[in-house]
Amino acid sequence: MIENGVPLSPTVYPLAKGRVWAMLAGSLVFVALGIGFLVAHSTVKMTVAGALAVPFFGFCSVSIAQRLLRARPELVLDDAGVDHARLGRFDWDEITAVRIRVQRVRNTSQRLIELVPHDPEAYLARAPKLVRSTASTNARLGFGPAVMATNTLPVPPEAVLDAMRRHRPGLAAQH
Repeated sequence: MIENGVPLSPTVYPLAKGRVWAMLAGSLVFVALGIGFLVAHSTVKMTVAGALAVPFFGFCSVSIAQRLLRARPELVLDDAGVDHARLGRFDWDEITAVRIRVQRVRNTSQRLIELVPHDPEAYLARAPKLVRSTASTNARLGFGPAVMATNTLPVPPEAVLDAMRRHRPGLAAQH
């Protein structure tokens, strides 16, 4: 897009490293708790809890650490489309709408940005493996396949939607 006779430069959102470091610390705490359950407790329930916690939160820790080590921005918006670290690349023509959604779990809620693709099946065919594996869970929760968490972005989701509309005027956006 050209704004005031000047091409619009990409909008780059780096990874919110402080938040991601906190996520890493939290997952490592659960790994340590799982090891404690395995070592210090002799009940079957605690052993099973530890046996499940260590690999799950260990995997989470490795994934989070990889995100910290990569020097890749979390989100880049440009005149051609959207490039998200986890969701991959979307051309603007592939996106029907963008909306801010809220996922509630017990006493907490998380705000998400959902990209609504024209052809969800075509997106899933080329989507990263993690996105394909979580698509059915997202569908059961009433979400499409392209959902980005906002806890790793350094700005609120409304700022991202505003930037998306600057790059793609007329983009259908819902709050």
